[in-house]
Amino acid sequence: MKVLFVHQNCPGQFKHLAPALAAEGHEVVFIGQKDKVTPPGVKRLEYTPHRKVTPKMHPYLVGTEAAVLNGQAVARLAFQLQGQGFNPDVMIGNPGWGETLYLKDVWPDSPLISLSEFYYNGRGSDVNFDPEFAQGPDSLLRARTRSAQHLLAVEAADIAYSPTEWQKAQFPTAYHPKIRVIHDGIDVVRIQPDPAATFTLPSGRVLTRKDEVLTYVSRNLEPYRGFHSFMRALPGVLEARPDAQVVVLGGDEVSYGARPKEGGAWREVMQAEIGPLPDRVTFLGRVPYGEFLSLLQISSAHVYLTYPFVLSWSMLEAMATGAFIIGSATPPVEEVIRDGENGWLVDFFDIPAMSARLAEALAQRNEVEHIRKAARETVLARYALADCLAQQRALISEASGQG
Repeated sequence: MKVLFVHQNCPGQFKHLAPALAAEGHEVVFIGQKDKVTPPGVKRLEYTPHRKVTPKMHPYLVGTEAAVLNGQAVARLAFQLQGQGFNPDVMIGNPGWGETLYLKDVWPDSPLISLSEFYYNGRGSDVNFDPEFAQGPDSLLRARTRSAQHLLAVEAADIAYSPTEWQKAQFPTAYHPKIRVIHDGIDVVRIQPDPAATFTLPSGRVLTRKDEVLTYVSRNLEPYRGFHSFMRALPGVLEARPDAQVVVLGGDEVSYGARPKEGGAWREVMQAEIGPLPDRVTFLGRVPYGEFLSLLQISSAHVYLTYPFVLSWSMLEAMATGAFIIGSATPPVEEVIRDGENGWLVDFFDIPAMSARLAEALAQRNEVEHIRKAARETVLARYALADCLAQQRALISEASGQG
């Protein structure tokens, strides 16, 4: 079988599926942007839009034109593949950057599976969720336009899937019958609890499960992932828990939302707001994946906060290590975390309550083994990689008619 994947950040959400299919002997071609990782056994092709977005474009349309430029570049590469005799039995892509827009125009008879990761709505999800950064009525209009490419993508798709029920629910109800719920999968064989794990700080101090360690992780430190709420809660935690070490992982770029109006990084803005922090608070930026897992394995309490938005892999990976999660009571988290059973929930905006809850979590860190076990069991039951890959393969077989 010939399988075509498309994702600008190759391999993206297909980092397990693409090489798994290649290992089974299928011909797998992956189209993405330059300087990305090539999965084992996969042929990777690169595309580049022929120009940048038009200067002074209407702000609602900047993302839409970028999507068209990406889709056009992928289509041109696809026509070349077609001319060389490559006709995929199935096409799979994430339409978030527009790359799948014209695939059905190149190969109308090849089934297209769309990873329907998120659909932007003016109400009920991330837009204006946070009053501190609300943009008013203009953001409602922008959101509707921003989802144009996602609407075109799910319309063109033969089958679509979303990682969680809540993410599926963001799409127009008319398309719900087309969208399955299949997670990308968490590698629960590699990601396990390890009572003997250690984590070395830049100071040389080695942390273990015996230490009192509060952890926070995000790809980038930004409001979408509740970094501002976490930082505002931190002084109270430090005062209440004088022996606690706090380790923060995350970059200073922006994955979602906007940069600070004052300039600089959100970490700098929040540090300036709350004032000097003691040496027992460590910001490490981004670290190798193995170190990330070790930190989760020695964590006493792990904080995961998010707007109503795409659920991060990191929360489920933390649960797979048996981490004690304190998560925001927002819909993506509430789909997974049951307060008091497999983690704790806190109000995203109630800083005093969050601070007290985090301090309490650290105080009870040796009394929550049942919650840690339940967290891992949740991932094993619902998000284990082997099960998710089996569901993804079944979707491919159904779409391609080779089941």
